Amino acid sequence: MRLSPQPSSAFAAQPQNAQPAPAMAAAAPQGAQLHSARATLPSTVKRAEIASSQPSPSPSPAPGTDLYTAKRGDSIPAVAHQYLKRTAYLTSSELAEAIRHVNGINNEARSANILKPGEQITIPGILPAPIVEKTVPVAKDFEVRAIYLTGIMAASDHGVRIIRHWREVGGNAVVFDIKDSDGSVTIPFEHPLLGQHQVYIHDLPKFVHFLHSENMHAIARIAIFRDERMVVEHPELAIKSKRTGQPWRENGKLVWTDPSQPKVQDFDIALAKFVAQSGADEIQFDYVRFPAEGDQKDATFVYQTEHPEADQAETQPCKEVQPDSPSPGGATDNSPALQRRVADKNGNKSRRDGTKTPPRNTACGAPHRGYQRSDVIVAFLKKAYAELHPTGALLSLDVFGVMAWQRQVDLSHTGQDIVGMAQYCDVLSPMIYPSHFFGMDNIAHPGDAPEHFIGESMQRFELITKGSGVVIRPWLQAFRWRTKTYSPEYIKVQVATAKEKGGIGFLFWNAANDYSKPYEAMPEMKAANLKEKAKYFRGDELSGATVKASLTPAPVPTAEAASH
Repeated sequence: MRLSPQPSSAFAAQPQNAQPAPAMAAAAPQGAQLHSARATLPSTVKRAEIASSQPSPSPSPAPGTDLYTAKRGDSIPAVAHQYLKRTAYLTSSELAEAIRHVNGINNEARSANILKPGEQITIPGILPAPIVEKTVPVAKDFEVRAIYLTGIMAASDHGVRIIRHWREVGGNAVVFDIKDSDGSVTIPFEHPLLGQHQVYIHDLPKFVHFLHSENMHAIARIAIFRDERMVVEHPELAIKSKRTGQPWRENGKLVWTDPSQPKVQDFDIALAKFVAQSGADEIQFDYVRFPAEGDQKDATFVYQTEHPEADQAETQPCKEVQPDSPSPGGATDNSPALQRRVADKNGNKSRRDGTKTPPRNTACGAPHRGYQRSDVIVAFLKKAYAELHPTGALLSLDVFGVMAWQRQVDLSHTGQDIVGMAQYCDVLSPMIYPSHFFGMDNIAHPGDAPEHFIGESMQRFELITKGSGVVIRPWLQAFRWRTKTYSPEYIKVQVATAKEKGGIGFLFWNAANDYSKPYEAMPEMKAANLKEKAKYFRGDELSGATVKASLTPAPVPTAEAASH
């Protein structure tokens, strides 16, 4: 017999592209394989000599470990990449460091990554079976203190450091991308409308388990109807142009699915349900609306065919909301006008790519046509909520800040009827970044007036949703675009104002995932809460003790504060 240096095929490196039907079962722990070999021996060799020449049996791996025999060209990072899926570690670099530690390899040595052919090393953190994670239910008014991470960042070493540091400074939740507005899906997921795709979070239950072990609430963000990948691969699911019959484009861009298309709705609900069943504590719908820009008169939708009454005009007054106190400066127009694609400056993507708004006197009593876009959105949410609610996960919705003003033109374009939407969700998260309130209240630089605009927006949202039971948890500005005063103090003003006006918790948005200012502000707010009776936040925490995420005795790299 001879010990083969070839590893089992179960250790083959996983491809970066997910196939349509990913397998979730983990391979059983395997060591190097033994293969029979034939040899012709001289007749003078005695049986005792043969016995003494046999190699000693290969040692058995300790519980929670595996033994790997290196082949030519192997390195520790390569072996870590091969084994990652079978271990409790989130990233291959963490696993590589653990391998060096348990095998007594000096990290500082030049040869720290080199393996010799035939060298046998111990692989720590081997899981007996794939992690199965469950949702940790919380009340909808649980005070969330969260930051946003892209899918590619969340799955990286830097993302893990960000998460750990956010926890250290007082955060208790993370919003991470499952599907972004370009249609990219970050996890392995099987569906007829989603073929081969780039995967970043290779094991969602493992990632959610990591967040739970850090005592953090896991919020999975799904961009719903703005889905560039979907309309490129399946143009039949796009909004149609009345003029050409071809897919409709928003300002020249093919990015919008038809929100009333049942196949689109079913895909998004199936994805959301899969994520909830993978352990996420909350599903967050973004872009749960119709397009707000482009040639609106040229756009045609499935619902208009299914509901001919959509073309029958009628008059329906809309609900006008007035704040309890007049706006500063005696301004008569308190509504924010949104500038399209404003946040291209903010990490090349926008959280509010809104619409221009007309004078206030067009708001109520405007013509209304039968079955509206808002009816489509509410019907979709009713169906989605019925599917997601039994999982125990919360459902939250990102909405335009301008919708608090309840203007007929905004409602007719986006379909975001806040009163109707509030019936089929647990949390509403209006995007009320001060820098986005252009031309409001005669303030030349709205980005430098966070107290005014956060307060005005929150007051209106609280009034319009009064009695609905929905929680208002706003998105706040964590980027310096169009403000000269962005600082830890800027962060503190937003948080304090939102809480004062009825908000419960907050979400920080930075498309580049740079949270240096919130990092500074959080400890200051936490200290001030002791003196000023929870001026900034209550400090809610998940029940249970905080533990480190690593499931192995090997030490995990020390978390470092993210520096940008």
